[in-house]
Order: sequence, then structure tokens, then C-alpha cells
Amino acid sequence: MAGQGLERREVLRVMALAATASQFPGFRRWAFACGHTRPASADVSLGAYTPQFFTPEEYATLEQLCELIIPSDGSPGAREAGVSEFIDFMVFSDPAVQYRFRYGLTWLDAHAERLYGARFASLQPDQQTSILRHLAYKDHYRTGEEEGRAFFRLMREYTIMGFYTSRIGLQELDYPGLRLYSGSPGCPHVDDREHLHLPRRDAGRPASEEKENEG
Repeated sequence: MAGQGLERREVLRVMALAATASQFPGFRRWAFACGHTRPASADVSLGAYTPQFFTPEEYATLEQLCELIIPSDGSPGAREAGVSEFIDFMVFSDPAVQYRFRYGLTWLDAHAERLYGARFASLQPDQQTSILRHLAYKDHYRTGEEEGRAFFRLMREYTIMGFYTSRIGLQELDYPGLRLYSGSPGCPHVDDREHLHLPRRDAGRPASEEKENEG
């Protein structure tokens, strides 16, 4: 299910939202990719995450959906990046999408019951994948699943948003920005911290004028 990207026009909006979310102290796995200035003591905590919006049952299904959209195929996926934590916090913070997520999860469970006699989280992996394939790919669309397709689009958008604003996500892309500001070079003048050996300029005189006088 991977390989779905965000539109360029969404990137700045997504990063701004993620920067706001990164201030939440309750994340256990999700860590904002651009949080370069965060002290080491503020590293992501260990232990179980406490959902802010979803019920435990809803959150378990949310985790499975994230993993199916960006699986751990030989490299860290949505689960390792803590994408479900990000989505839970974002939905908790935005009442405008709360109904859409809750209704979507309810629809998915009801649909799974109709097809296989069990809630989505209880299905076998191949059954879960089959359901999502019909929601994700146009060639597999089925009549009567329009609401499920709308929910899957929403779910996929937030999963991608959470993954590619996380440290794990951008590390997977080998994003150079993570290296650019990860540390500042030290002063090369280790024997002259006050820089007394450097030529002094007269106050108020531009450097160009001094250079002309030197010539």
C-alpha cells in the first residue's frame, strides 16, 4: 500500500502541523523530523502510548491500518515511526475531522463483519489486505464502498503525513536536511578563542574602504 505521496502544496502545511504536534509530551515513538533543537533529555519515551481521542479498540485498528499502508518491509514502517500516535493527537486536536475518522472506523468494522464475519482487527492479514485493495485502487473499486474509499483516502493522507514528518520517515529517504542542522561546527581557532590574531577594523569604516586603503 506504500508509494503514495503528498502534493507539494501540502508540504508546508504538513510541516507546520507537525511542528505544533511535536510540542505534545506524550508521544512514545513518533518524533518530529525537524526537531533539531530538542535536548537529549526530551527524547521519545518508552512504554505504551495513551490515546487522546480513539478508544483502545479503535486505536488498535488504527495501528493496523497505518502498518498496512506503510509496512515494515525490510525497513522501519509506520509502526516503528509511531504514526498512529501522530494521527491520534492530530484528530484529538481537530474536531473537524473527528467524525470522519470515527465513522470511517465504524464503517470498516461493519464492512469486515459483512464480508468475513469479524471486525477488521480480528481478520487474517490477507483478508485485511483484500478489503483495503478494493478501497485503494481504482481498478478494484466495487459499488457500495464509496464511504470506505473516502475514509481510506483520509487515512492514507494522515499516515503519509505522520510518517514523512517523523525522524524515521525522513531517515528512510536519506533526507539531507536532517544532517544539515544536526550539529554546528566548532570554532577552528582552538588556541585563540578571543580571536586576537585576526586583523581589527576601525569602527564605522566599511570593510571595502579599509581594503582600498590597504591597497
